[in-house]
This record gives sequence, structure tokens and C-alpha cells, in this order.
Amino acid sequence: MGSVVSSSKMSKEELEVALNKAKEIASSSAVVVFSKTYCGYCKRVKDLFKQLGVAFKVIELDQESDGSGIQSALAEWTGLRTVPNVFIGGKHIGGCDNVIAKYQVGQLMPLLNDAGAIANNSAQL
Repeated sequence: MGSVVSSSKMSKEELEVALNKAKEIASSSAVVVFSKTYCGYCKRVKDLFKQLGVAFKVIELDQESDGSGIQSALAEWTGLRTVPNVFIGGKHIGGCDNVIAKYQVGQLMPLLNDAGAIANNSAQL
């Protein structure tokens, strides 16, 4: 039982509106996670950010009336159709694997600090 919305094509104008909204959201906070409430990979990223004391905004696409359109716009913009779709300092970071990999090699914390997303510097383990 697929979603009726996802099978319909968006017009160029609808895609442009969704793309503008996605870009506005992505730059509205130091860290933005486009997510879905039931997604285990999304939960993993959100849990990591909570553990690190990151101030971040979550957009649950499955709870947004235009979530499918935003997800299509994100796919067009970033090349990533899946969630989570993570932005730090307005820059696209990628999905769960990219975030975890950056954390494991020590590249995530500098990005978060530069974006002003760490409320508590003692979280830097």
C-alpha cells in the first residue's frame, strides 16, 4: 500500500515551492534533521545529537502536510532521497552513515562547534 502522494508527479512550480521551503528550513537552525518518526536511522542520528548536547531542529516529514513534497525537493537538491537528511550550518552533511562516520573520525564536533550548535562544551568526548 504505497502512498498516493509519492506516486503523483509534482509540477515544476510545486517542486520549486517545496525546494524553497526546504532551503529555508535547512538554514533556519544550526542543525536541521529531516526525519521520519518511524525511521531507525533517524533515531540513531537524533540520539547521537542528544548525547552530544547538540541544539537541533527536527522536521518529521511523515507528520508534515507537504512532507512528501519536501522530501522530493531534498532529493532534487541534495541527491539524497532517504532520511535522515542532515544539515549543519546550512550545509548538507548527508544521512546517518555520513554523520556517524564524521563523528567516528573526529570531524563532526568541529562542524557542530563552528555552527554554534553545541550548548555544552563538556559534551565533547
